[in-house]
Amino acid sequence: MSRVEELKNLVEETSVEMEKFYEKDNKAAGTRARKGLQELKKLAQEIRLEIQDIKNNS
Repeated sequence: MSRVEELKNLVEETSVEMEKFYEKDNKAAGTRARKGLQELKKLAQEIRLEIQDIKNNS
């Protein structure tokens, strides 16, 4: 799977959990949303490093 697709899927999954938390007051969805946001942060950092590496080696 491409990095772009991976990022889009993670954003969509996290978005669904955030809607459940904010609109339906589902506390467990809040935990899942926080986990998704942490994974987004990690993935974003990995992508940033990958881009920098490609940029520096070209």
